[in-house]
Amino acid sequence: MTSFAKETVTELSALLEDRQISSVELTETLIRRIEAKNPRYRAFLTCTFDLALDQAKQADERIFSNNRRGPLDGIPVALKDAYDTKNILTTVGSRLFCDRVPKHDSTVWKRLKAAGAVLLGKLECTEFCLGGPSPDAAFPISLNPHDTKRYTGGSSSGAGVALATGMVPAAMGSDTGGSIRIPAAFCGVVGIKPSYGLVSLRGLFPLSGSLDHAGPMARSSKDCALLLDAVMGHDAKDPTSTKHQIKPVSKTMSEDCRGVVIGHVTNFSEAEGVSDESRLACHRALDVFRDLGAEVKEIQLPSLWDYTVANTTIMTSEAFAIHNVRFRDHLDDVSYLTRHRIALGAFISAADYIKAQKARRVLTHTTFDLMRENRVDLLCYPGMVSDPPPIDQMSPFYYLKAPLITAPANLTGAPAAAIRAGFSDANMPMSFQLTGHMFADRKVLLAANAYEQATPKYSRIVAVSYTHLRAHET
Repeated sequence: MTSFAKETVTELSALLEDRQISSVELTETLIRRIEAKNPRYRAFLTCTFDLALDQAKQADERIFSNNRRGPLDGIPVALKDAYDTKNILTTVGSRLFCDRVPKHDSTVWKRLKAAGAVLLGKLECTEFCLGGPSPDAAFPISLNPHDTKRYTGGSSSGAGVALATGMVPAAMGSDTGGSIRIPAAFCGVVGIKPSYGLVSLRGLFPLSGSLDHAGPMARSSKDCALLLDAVMGHDAKDPTSTKHQIKPVSKTMSEDCRGVVIGHVTNFSEAEGVSDESRLACHRALDVFRDLGAEVKEIQLPSLWDYTVANTTIMTSEAFAIHNVRFRDHLDDVSYLTRHRIALGAFISAADYIKAQKARRVLTHTTFDLMRENRVDLLCYPGMVSDPPPIDQMSPFYYLKAPLITAPANLTGAPAAAIRAGFSDANMPMSFQLTGHMFADRKVLLAANAYEQATPKYSRIVAVSYTHLRAHET
């Protein structure tokens, strides 16, 4: 019997459609895997197995009566524990919310539920989507399955781990400064931060309203496209939601990327802290795209530090505005790393915030103007600057020691995906990023899928085994 630890959503959906498996069989198998793996890797904070089995039974009834709702009907998923779920514990990784049970569903979960998805549970996230692996965190942090001594990446940590260990085939994360793409890169899976406003934020616990993005994580770009199709679209109850409509992304994933012009952001590849291995992974990806018929141009954008400083200033200011009363009244209940990061916002003046927002507008216009002037469809640069850092070496402000290579896409609102690109000498996953013009999410995922199809040794996820883990711990 298969463990369903490596199959993609696309593959599982086809098996369900052909009735080779049932949703109940799939769900029960994944439940057993979660029960075996989660005590070690700690990806799930709350499991909803009874609900999942009930939803799976309903999905099977629809499938066997030829009333399947679509490709996600009967597919098990999990949500970052920042998404509200009616009558289900939603903690946002905080001791302050250990008993928080929302009365309403987030828009994202409403839409996934309407598509027939099966909810296996809620996934670990760093406190308020801001904290890191603090030793006094309310919940044990997820462990990077490729090396448990290294950081998983935040804040959608549990999603990255659950996907890499084969506990779930698809998940929803959120991204304010890289919180989808960083754990995707560090855990060796795929994640996309969609264009700002394309996916509703209603019912997603806010960190920084003007920078927050909701987006999918999965085992392939095609899977991310299926999830994005299900959750995107205007939400009248979300003031950040755009009325701009794009065509379903998954319908065009069979297209190739011949004629696509990809700009290699050379100054990002050469930025401070970018390792030779990360740079090489990006160059290898560009060689693949050339072989696939894409045109590759060199392009330079403003300094990565400019994007990082503006993004961090805005994020920290808005986070402090959200949490300052809670921070003041319940200081001892907030973990060490989160306290320090939120406190930083108290020292940012209104003038500094306005200056950062002005810089944001200039950087956004400059970025897209340069793309248009160079007739570039997509940008390509390293996914992360280097391998994930050791957990015991992380300070509250470790992320300020080098420019944040995920920040430009958050600041501009552009779609951006983290795509697998092999392994480093330390046997840690490597990645590169593809970003596009606003609402060019389809083109980003199309190119990512073409790359994955051309590099099967990278595109097929290897569900981490205990044997693999022990190799790192000995």
